[in-house]
Amino acid sequence: MKFKYYLKEMRVHHYIKNLLVFVPLACSGQIFNYEKLIASLYAFLSFCFISSAIYFINDIRDIEKDRNHPTKCNRPIAAGHIKIKYAIIYTVCLIAIAILFNVLCFSVPSLLLLLLYLIINLGYSFGLKNIPLLDIAILVSGFIIRVLYGSIVTDIQISNWLYLVVISVAFHLGFGKRRNELKKQVGDETRKVIKKYPFSFLDSNMHICMALIFVFYALWTVDEKTVTMYNSDVLIWTVPLVMLIFMKYSLTIEGNSDGDPVEVLIHDKVLVGLCVLYLILMFVLLYVIR
Repeated sequence: MKFKYYLKEMRVHHYIKNLLVFVPLACSGQIFNYEKLIASLYAFLSFCFISSAIYFINDIRDIEKDRNHPTKCNRPIAAGHIKIKYAIIYTVCLIAIAILFNVLCFSVPSLLLLLLYLIINLGYSFGLKNIPLLDIAILVSGFIIRVLYGSIVTDIQISNWLYLVVISVAFHLGFGKRRNELKKQVGDETRKVIKKYPFSFLDSNMHICMALIFVFYALWTVDEKTVTMYNSDVLIWTVPLVMLIFMKYSLTIEGNSDGDPVEVLIHDKVLVGLCVLYLILMFVLLYVIR
């Protein structure tokens, strides 16, 4: 039993999505508040383990379909590196660890959100992923739940404009992924919902969502509450950089890419550089010159 196969099945590189739990803390200007930072860290770890459990469940459920897929056949469960009975045991352990970390930053609403995330994704694995739009809506809900979770465990409220930014980003990523799956026709046998999406629908809605990202983000930067909170109106100057980031992302996935957001970010050095530049700029604006 090689642990490397379990790590691969856990999709550790996808943990980058769980950084969304830090959004409320980072955007509040309180990232150096020790108690809130530790609570966010526990929340991050909780979501890492619960998301890995869901990957195990999904791959156990789709084992036969994955074996007929050109790339998914290499996943440890589909390839036979992890036996089903061990995968089930490991899944239970992952869920237990996720709940344990939730207890460390415990509140009833946070536990309910964690369970809601699990239930929604179980529904996704057991058939909801085959319903067009609902499949993408479920993926979007995961992004929102992460941000809400981070808000609850730190007791920090964030702007509604930021929630709309997260929703628009999530839809943009979801439509982009489905668009390229359809383009490459890798979902004919393993993801039936792909057949139900016209290419033009995915293409146009991906661009609409990108436009909404720019609008909602710009509105957040000039919102009276935002300006008052940071005692500054300079955040508006981060808008061009955000536009450039998503234009570069769009350029990449409209090329020779499968549209998976994590894979795109990991392998696109220019995009990584732009994101790092944005984070540095935001840190300076929120924590250095405010």
